[in-house]
Amino acid sequence: MLTLGQTPSIPVVSKVPTIILGMGALFGFPEQSDVPSIAAMILSSKPVSDKVDDGIMKEALLDFYTSSGKRKPDQIIIFRDGVSESQFNQVLIKLLRLASSLMISGTLKIVVIVVRKTIIPSFFQKGSPHNVLHGTVIDNKVCHPKNNDFYLGTHAGMIRIMRQIHYHVLLDQAGFSADNLQEFVHSLSYMYQRSTTAIFVVAPICYAHSVASQLGAIYED
Repeated sequence: MLTLGQTPSIPVVSKVPTIILGMGALFGFPEQSDVPSIAAMILSSKPVSDKVDDGIMKEALLDFYTSSGKRKPDQIIIFRDGVSESQFNQVLIKLLRLASSLMISGTLKIVVIVVRKTIIPSFFQKGSPHNVLHGTVIDNKVCHPKNNDFYLGTHAGMIRIMRQIHYHVLLDQAGFSADNLQEFVHSLSYMYQRSTTAIFVVAPICYAHSVASQLGAIYED
């Protein structure tokens, strides 16, 4: 007897109109004083831009509204890369100011997640030199005692070179549970079109870096 399989869906966003946004930056080497830093932003409903302002955000909201049957987004989930812990408050204030100009009758919920890929501890299976299984979440003991953060290793790498990314949830107005948010982040690592398997970081950040690299190549030419 044939049975119907479940339709795959992405947690958190499959049932709620959502815009996913990725922000990344490309920095020159210290000896390259003439090479500027390049920031890029990508949106799940809009092509890329090299500017991060309320103009492109409003344009993205309008594009979402027209392409989704005149539905307004209930939430915007922002992934931000290239931020140190000392800059968390500064980044959050700027993003909230940006979001405040986009509020639609006070119903738009904002989620801000900072992605850190450097100075990351390595995790191994207990009593073994092997990596933890891909998809493993570490959200206690080695995490901040008060802040909402977690480590996630999504890809299968060679021993000692697997990268666990550190995600910091600076703001969660949508009120997601820890399990749902972590599963959502894990799902986004499978959304990169250049790879048939999970990548080490969420796809919006990877796309933003790809765009920044292309802009940097154009600048060098």
